[in-house]
Amino acid sequence: LDFIRTFSLKNYTDFFQKQIYIKILFKSIRMSSLVTIVTVMLAYPMAYFIAFRIQRNKLVWLILITVPFWTSYLLRVFAWKIMLGYNGVINSGLKSLGLLNEPLEFLLYNPTSVVITLAHAWAAFAILPIYVSLEKIDRSLIEAARDLGESAIITFVRVTFPLSLPGVIAASLLVFIPTVGDYVTPSLVGGPSGIMIGNIIQSMFGKAQNWPLGAAISVMSMITVTLMVCLFLWGTHSFRKRIA
Repeated sequence: LDFIRTFSLKNYTDFFQKQIYIKILFKSIRMSSLVTIVTVMLAYPMAYFIAFRIQRNKLVWLILITVPFWTSYLLRVFAWKIMLGYNGVINSGLKSLGLLNEPLEFLLYNPTSVVITLAHAWAAFAILPIYVSLEKIDRSLIEAARDLGESAIITFVRVTFPLSLPGVIAASLLVFIPTVGDYVTPSLVGGPSGIMIGNIIQSMFGKAQNWPLGAAISVMSMITVTLMVCLFLWGTHSFRKRIA
């Protein structure tokens, strides 16, 4: 490749002139935000169960959570592709139960399948920090709230959840940041409608052989994600001060 090695803003200009790049970037942020919300909402009950309900062998439960991650990330994505496929496990199961006459076609190759696959792929990275945060909570604070007549739900809202926010914040960042740039999952289960900014960057460094534009898109993606993270941290800091 013959690159112009002098400083130029042309590639950044191309990024802003071609609205498709900006649209896909913000689409990726929306999808990653949804993945983060889904993952944290699924991870929190699991972490809570291990921290408060399991009295023995907590380490065994934590190891069991990480077992799927002993295999390749690519294999886990392929597993979801098989499960969500036209003749996959889900469709076959529903047909065998008599709930379907024809397989569902909307389970695969769309943004929903990307969200489901990414939520599972990053679940352990959300469960572990939330579990650590819940495990560190002083149980006497919860007992004091209950002794003062608070219900279990109010105690959770006013005591448990606010004290576990550091773990929730850490889990959110651990899921959100890497999923924005993921290109493997959208390539395998997303289809044309599930494409993300990582796919554009990968194509620029691959088939398109346009490394300068790929680098510019990468830099703009990092700047945008950094701003989103700063906004998220500011919002959570304000929320914690308000409920303190």
